[in-house]
Amino acid sequence: MPQKCLTEMAIENMKNLDETNYDDNDSERGESEKFIQINKIVYVKNVGKLSVAQKKLARHLRIHTSEKSIICDVCGKSFLDSKSLESHFRNHTGVKPYACEFCRKAFSAKGGLRSQVYIHLNEKPYTCEVCSKAFSRQADLKVHLRVHTKEKLYVCEVCSKAFSTGSNLKKHLRIHTEEKPYVCEVCSKAFARTGKLTSHLRIHSEEKPYICEVCSKVFSRSESLKSHFFTHSKEKTYACEICCKTFGRSSNLKRRLHIHTKEKPYACEVCGKTFIQRHHLEAHLRVHTKEKPFVCEVCNKTFSQKSSLKFHLRIHNKV
Repeated sequence: MPQKCLTEMAIENMKNLDETNYDDNDSERGESEKFIQINKIVYVKNVGKLSVAQKKLARHLRIHTSEKSIICDVCGKSFLDSKSLESHFRNHTGVKPYACEFCRKAFSAKGGLRSQVYIHLNEKPYTCEVCSKAFSRQADLKVHLRVHTKEKLYVCEVCSKAFSTGSNLKKHLRIHTEEKPYVCEVCSKAFARTGKLTSHLRIHSEEKPYICEVCSKVFSRSESLKSHFFTHSKEKTYACEICCKTFGRSSNLKRRLHIHTKEKPYACEVCGKTFIQRHHLEAHLRVHTKEKPFVCEVCNKTFSQKSSLKFHLRIHNKV
């Protein structure tokens, strides 16, 4: 019988303890104990004090019945038992009695310390049953599972867009608040996401960590490498129904269709001007922001457009 069925049967029997299921005549067990047997799994009910095993079973059964009778006086959150409440209460008091021996980081619960030690030891005991990806923390596994379930619990109150993690919602909200907490120390340009800042810094450092395996051309962004890679691929599975031109990427086909339909889905929020392609809009926005990221290596003159820099370089080439 499946374990789930056995658990459900155990719950039902614990709720409805039928005296006819007890074996009171067994002299070895005595009057203080009564037994219920389900497919060789024995559940014990003491008439007197509960045993440790019984307490664990009772706690486990509350998971299935969703019974949470222990309530936090500070925030009202409910728990299965007093031990869980005690651990939770440290979040309010700030007490962190469990310190990591590797990095001395302190935690309010043993579980947090255990996960931290797993990270240092590079142990990943929590494995996804769908794709076998492993994690050091159970919380990370729970978040990952939403990739498969498509569950999105975090909803933006402004535009109703939903996200699978709270951190992704937090990042998204910066679009509405226009908050840009990550600032470049070189040119003071600000970004909403740390990944965007990291990518931007490569403009100054000239670092290009992404290498094409075919021609060894290097790029500062992974997106640029992916886009470049299609120049080597001869496979073009996306065909335009209007002009029959084929493309290696669906996004390129989509842009092509915009040309035929004269649709311009990308609009400037400042002046309302519309564009067929997103990168045309991004280039246009520099007119408003006065940003000039393209620098002449000869005279250090800056430009808002790459094409303007190329045109300018002809002056030096003539010399």
